[in-house]
Amino acid sequence: MKVRADVAELLKAGKPESHIARELGVDRGTVRRARKALDLPAPQRGKRSMYPSLADVVRGNSEQLDDGHVRWTGYRDAHSNTPLVLYRGQRIPAPRAAFQLHYRREPVGKPLPACGMHGCIAGEHLADRPLREANARVDALYAAIFGEAS
Repeated sequence: MKVRADVAELLKAGKPESHIARELGVDRGTVRRARKALDLPAPQRGKRSMYPSLADVVRGNSEQLDDGHVRWTGYRDAHSNTPLVLYRGQRIPAPRAAFQLHYRREPVGKPLPACGMHGCIAGEHLADRPLREANARVDALYAAIFGEAS
């Protein structure tokens, strides 16, 4: 099948089939057949994310505070009030996403703010179970060496 160059160009640019058909005044079937002839993947159904990456979603739905803390300003679960990152069909708790982005690994247990600010999602302020346990050991050693803090 011979594919029109203008249709091929727009398909390769990732433009939706319906937009190409409307823009060029061709049948959607023509665009669909061209996509198949070019061996391009089928278009994704549903609403597209306005953010290209998980980091962009977190950044776009949070507010950096002057003191280094980060407050979630995006979507929250209606029942639990949990801050949720909605990305590529997933619902990820915002602290988990921020932890993953900062430490480049999955948290063990629930990531919680270790900074003292309730709800802070700054990656460097979050600690999972191993980090909390390590911090507790360091605190115990400090107390053993220097005595309890006043």
